[in-house]
Amino acid sequence: MSHLLRWEVCELYLTRMPLNTRRRGAMKLLTSPQSMHAAVQSAFPPSSLERAGGRSLWRVDQTSDSLTALYLVSPIEPDLSHVAEQAGWQVGDMWQTRDYRPLLDRLAKGQMWGFKLRANPVFHGTKADKGWADTKPLAHVTVRQQEEWLVRRAETCGFALTSSEGTHATSRVTNRSTLRFLKSGHRVVIATATYDGVLTVQDPQALRRTLTEGLGRAKAYGCGLLTLAPLPIGAPG
Repeated sequence: MSHLLRWEVCELYLTRMPLNTRRRGAMKLLTSPQSMHAAVQSAFPPSSLERAGGRSLWRVDQTSDSLTALYLVSPIEPDLSHVAEQAGWQVGDMWQTRDYRPLLDRLAKGQMWGFKLRANPVFHGTKADKGWADTKPLAHVTVRQQEEWLVRRAETCGFALTSSEGTHATSRVTNRSTLRFLKSGHRVVIATATYDGVLTVQDPQALRRTLTEGLGRAKAYGCGLLTLAPLPIGAPG
């Protein structure tokens, strides 16, 4: 089955789960991308994602001390009971899942949407002083480099980051962090940037693929999930 048609024939879900940052379990998940990755994968039966022909993407949004949420896109409806028990709120709807396909179906060229993305902006380079024979992914470290990285990636991902007059990029880096952990005895360092802004749809099919398959590297560790939101009525664009 081609990637181009996958979004049309499978189920797709967008899930939002508030996290209770006062709980010890929540803090463990929020400070360990490996633990959060394992928790997300445990929301699906073994091998079920592979059989569904897709993967899960996740991101944690922390807008304030009292508003932290896990966002998840997946081809199977997740069961987050174990996360709710460890790190969620025990009142009301512990998480909300909705069908993602209606939004994908509505995408059309020229539409403008608010967006949010946490990504791992990198380029491929070499360091002769370290004896590298081949190029390796290296992190963009300045805000300008990270912003330019997304502008360059936008076209192949189905959108543009320019105003309606085409004069300037309409996104900004709102948060930057570095993840450090050990994996199989090796030290892993992942530089992340969180982007907020407004995008214009250029290629609806390519954008659908980006929304369901992710953008960039480090998807297992909370990067790559692009989400859209309607612009407020009367917002410039």
